[in-house]
Amino acid sequence: MTWPEVFELLGPGIQETLWMVGLASLFTALGGLPIGVLFVLTERGGLMPFAPLNRVLGLIVNLGRSIPYLILMVAIIPFTRLVVGTSIGTDAAIVPLTVGAIPFFARIVETALREVPSDVLGAATAMGASRRQIVGKVLLREALPGLISGFTVTIIAIVGYSAMAGTVGGGGLGALAIIYGYQRFETNVMIATVVALVLLVQLVQMVGDLLARRLSHR
Repeated sequence: MTWPEVFELLGPGIQETLWMVGLASLFTALGGLPIGVLFVLTERGGLMPFAPLNRVLGLIVNLGRSIPYLILMVAIIPFTRLVVGTSIGTDAAIVPLTVGAIPFFARIVETALREVPSDVLGAATAMGASRRQIVGKVLLREALPGLISGFTVTIIAIVGYSAMAGTVGGGGLGALAIIYGYQRFETNVMIATVVALVLLVQLVQMVGDLLARRLSHR
């Protein structure tokens, strides 16, 4: 296969990967952030201590993190079909990508929020701030650089997951590498997909680091 033919295949593959990673990252943020916040709020000594809910959340998150992604993709095929109507293609891959990444990001959120100095929270409480104000204007604001850095790591993990999704018909650069690079022994296709994935990861990391530095006020 000539390089012009490789580049012709690479364009759609990159678009499909960006689509999968973009939507999965959005849904992961929407799901993982509130779970991580609840972890911190409901723990012993938190603003809303509630041990039963904290234990249930911990069990669900730990279970989700313990299942390898390839197994997870196969295990939730019925759920994927229920959500998008199929278990093959880029839209179908978004479901396991999100399900696999939410527990990962929830723990990162929990860690970032725990790093907020207790005296800052104590000062906000002493000034009569409500729980909502403490969470939104103190806890999340103080932890924002860490949250951005953690979300950057999560997006990079999703990029890796999206490449693995190609092994079961998920589309994107992973499917391109499997179908052409591995099964048809097209070395130049494999090289091109690896380079594209490396550049994508580097771009995500660079943007994430820049945002984290800009938002850091400590």
